[in-house]
Amino acid sequence: MPLVLEQRAERSTAIALTSPLIAIALTLVTMGVLFALIGKNPLAALSAYFIAPLTDAYSLQEIAVKASPLVLIAIGLALCYLANAWNIGAEGQFLIGAVAGSWIAVTTQGTDAGAWVLPAMLLCAAAAGALYALIPAICRVRFGASEILTSLMLVYVADLLLDYLVRGPWRDPNGFNFPTTAEFDPVATVPLLIEGSRLHLGVVLTLIAVAAAFILLGRTIKGFEIRVVGVAPRAARFGGFNADQLVILTFAVSGALAGLAGIIEVAGPVGHLQPGISPGYGFTAIIVAFLGRLNPIGILIAGLFLALTFIGGEQAQIAMKIPLDMTKVFQGILLFYVLACDSLILYRIQWIAPQRTVAHGTR
Repeated sequence: MPLVLEQRAERSTAIALTSPLIAIALTLVTMGVLFALIGKNPLAALSAYFIAPLTDAYSLQEIAVKASPLVLIAIGLALCYLANAWNIGAEGQFLIGAVAGSWIAVTTQGTDAGAWVLPAMLLCAAAAGALYALIPAICRVRFGASEILTSLMLVYVADLLLDYLVRGPWRDPNGFNFPTTAEFDPVATVPLLIEGSRLHLGVVLTLIAVAAAFILLGRTIKGFEIRVVGVAPRAARFGGFNADQLVILTFAVSGALAGLAGIIEVAGPVGHLQPGISPGYGFTAIIVAFLGRLNPIGILIAGLFLALTFIGGEQAQIAMKIPLDMTKVFQGILLFYVLACDSLILYRIQWIAPQRTVAHGTR
C-alpha cells in the first residue's frame, strides 16, 4: 500500500500551537533513549539538562545571556521566513558583524577614546551584517540564484576572514601567540546590568527587538505585507506588493540583527575577538525561529528553552561526564521533530490501496 501525503483543506490553530510542545516531548523521549544507550541514567541526565540550571541564580543569568543572541538572530530570520525568503547564513552575518564592530575596538585600543566607541561598534556591526546579508538577497532578486546556497556558503567566507584577522594583523602581540585580539578597552565593552555577573545590556536590546518585531508584524502595514507575500504571493502581486523589495528589506534587517548580536557577544561575555566566538548561534537560531512559530513572543520563549540546553549541557558534562556534543544532537533532533510536526499540520498521511487489474481472457 503506497504512502502519500495529502494536503489538508484547512489547518487547525490548536494543533499548530501545540505542535512545538509535541516536538519537545518527542525529543525528550528520544534523548532519554540515547542517554540509556550510552550508559547514563535518563532521568538523571534530563534533570541535569532541564531542572538543575533552573535552581541556581547564576545559571538563570547565564540562560539569559545565552538566549540573547539566539533571540536577536531568530527575530530577523522570522521576518525572512514569513516573507518566503530563506536566510540560512545568519551565522556568517553574526561573524561579519563581530569582525566589523571589533575593527573599531582594535583601532581605538589604548587611545583614550570617548563614550562614542561602543555605539559606533554597534552601528558598524549592524551595517556590516546588513550588507553581508544583501549579497544573497541581490543574487536572488537579480540573478535568480538560490539564497539558501549563497547565504550558507558566505558563512565559511566570514569564518575564514575572522580566523585570518585574529591569527594575523589583529593578533595580540602579548597574547603568547594565541589567536586572539587584545582585551577590549572598557569603553568598547557592553555594560553589565548586575555587577559581578555576565548579565549585560545586550539582553535589554534583545527585549527591545522582540517588542519592535511584535509591533511591526501585528500593527503595521509593512508587517501585513510581509505576511501576505509569504502566504499568498499571487494576492500580494494583485495588491501591489513588491516581493523583490521585501526580500531585500527582510534580508537587510535579518543581517543587521545578526551582526548586532555578533558584536554584543564579542564586546559582552567574550571581551575580545577570537575564533569560535559562536557555538553555532546562527544555525541554532533557525530552530528557535520555527519552534517559536515565527512569532516574536514565541521566539523569546523558544530562545530561553534552547539556551537552557546549552547551560544544561555544560552542567551535564561536569556532573555526569555526558559529551557536550549531545547538546547539538538534542538541537538537531528537536529541529527534525518540529519540521515533522509542521508537515503533519499541513498534510495528512493517506494509505492508498493498489488497484487490482483483472485480466480478461479471449476465446
